[in-house]
Amino acid sequence: MSALSGTLYGIGVGPGDPDLLTIKATKVLANVDIVLAASSTKNDYSTALSIAEPHMQSDVEVVHLGFPMTRDEQVLLHAWEENAKIVASLLRQGKNCAFLTLGDPLIYSTFGYLKRTLEAIDPSFAIAIVPGITSYQASAARTGTILCESGENLLLASGVRATEDTQQLLNRVDNAVILKTYKNFAELKELLRKTNRKDSAIFISRLGMEGEIIARNIDDAPEKPHYFSHMLIPVTK
Repeated sequence: MSALSGTLYGIGVGPGDPDLLTIKATKVLANVDIVLAASSTKNDYSTALSIAEPHMQSDVEVVHLGFPMTRDEQVLLHAWEENAKIVASLLRQGKNCAFLTLGDPLIYSTFGYLKRTLEAIDPSFAIAIVPGITSYQASAARTGTILCESGENLLLASGVRATEDTQQLLNRVDNAVILKTYKNFAELKELLRKTNRKDSAIFISRLGMEGEIIARNIDDAPEKPHYFSHMLIPVTK
């Protein structure tokens, strides 16, 4: 890699409120040459981009990295390889690039795939990560929910995971957060009942965005939650 190559910044833009970007994130956004925004191949819309826009230079170049809406691993792998080549080309031109991601870049984030694929192309690329506030941290603050204290532990789980596995985990922890609750929501609700956690669970959807939902009674949550949905499950005290 040339000594003149640029740096790739993985920037967490937080859960949805532009005011929740960190000071460091805003400083990086104010100085990069290119902003990278992941979006569907069907359009150029990016939620992360809309959150970050108030902190971006008005004339900064935005490059959209398209990803097909599919579960086909081979198709997705090809998309990551092609997008990583685009980013590699920009870095080799000496461009400093910021890849935007919701929440934090290293927690259930598309940035992880880009980082690994780019490092496979050239491990000497300069990559810097700017952490972001996660959806569950913001929702805990919004609802006044203590996520863990003293000797308690905290489980971070995905609703995509088989519910039998999640049940075993819930039986072993004090507090929990389940992200991606748009998947298997009916099964997750039954899981809460089986583990006697239904009364303590809080459902949150589209926090800080239009259409926000906060349901302290899980039965009040939509039967088919939005993609940006999760649950806080504090221990009952």
